[in-house]
Amino acid sequence: MGLTVNDMDRFTASMPRLEAIAYRLLGSASEAEDAVQDTFLRWQAADVDRIEVPEAWLTKVLTNLCLNQLTSARARRETYVGEWLPEPLLAGDPMLGPADTAEQRESVSYAVLTLLERLTPNERAVYVLREAFDYSHREIAEILDVTESASQQIFHRAKKHVADGRSRTEVDEAAARRIVEEFLAAATSGQTDLLVRMLTKDAVAIGDGGGKVPARAKAFEGALAVAKFVRGLFFKPSAAKRALVGGSAEIHVTTANGAPAVVAVVDGRVVGVTCLDISAEGIVAFRSQVNPDKLDRATGRWAATDHGEPMFTAF
Repeated sequence: MGLTVNDMDRFTASMPRLEAIAYRLLGSASEAEDAVQDTFLRWQAADVDRIEVPEAWLTKVLTNLCLNQLTSARARRETYVGEWLPEPLLAGDPMLGPADTAEQRESVSYAVLTLLERLTPNERAVYVLREAFDYSHREIAEILDVTESASQQIFHRAKKHVADGRSRTEVDEAAARRIVEEFLAAATSGQTDLLVRMLTKDAVAIGDGGGKVPARAKAFEGALAVAKFVRGLFFKPSAAKRALVGGSAEIHVTTANGAPAVVAVVDGRVVGVTCLDISAEGIVAFRSQVNPDKLDRATGRWAATDHGEPMFTAF
């Protein structure tokens, strides 16, 4: 027996939440979409009249599909070329999910998604379900087939791991955006000393090219190294840089994953998204996604929104 219109509507209503959960669990929009599609196939094959709480059933199926995916992803990432970073989501993307609380906004930030890679699959699942979607430990225990006390212990452990990597005071979005604009202005002027002063001493710059686009295999570490890298990137356009990205890139300051970001666009195609981690002490990290396989959704989102004039044209 096929699904009724009501059954389809129930699944459709759950899709935004399921996609947002899957994205946080997997760090990949395309893999999140696949996980939700697989969840639908299981919903289609199930005797839905016997499912008492559809939302709970769908969440459990999706979460377990993602846990299986995370286990295989760990093996794939061992052979990944260079640094692995999540797929960025630009402002307004529905897959970003709920952003009503500081915890929800933090859980989808690029910095935290990167830190979640250090957690075990179960730690990641408990953290996401509890911190971002406010599931109770009783509900999480049923989803993961663990005890309620085990869920609590896993959550505290996961939260500590994340907090250890995020021990900085945040600044408000408007102030952060001004810092990014000032930093880029300094970068295009070639003023390395000014750039250094805007960075924390332990600042890092990380790039993910996935073997498709040249990116340094190891992070740049320290304010001076990062400042020189950024200065070299934006100061003095060259034919080599234009050839690398397929033309002159328009540089915009926007937001991605809820934080200030620099987006490079060539002929309407997003060729790079750099998410910045900013604290009260300065810019902490640049995480640049330049792997074209992870920028399709950003390009689609960019084309569908009004993004204004670029700050400048680079390369």
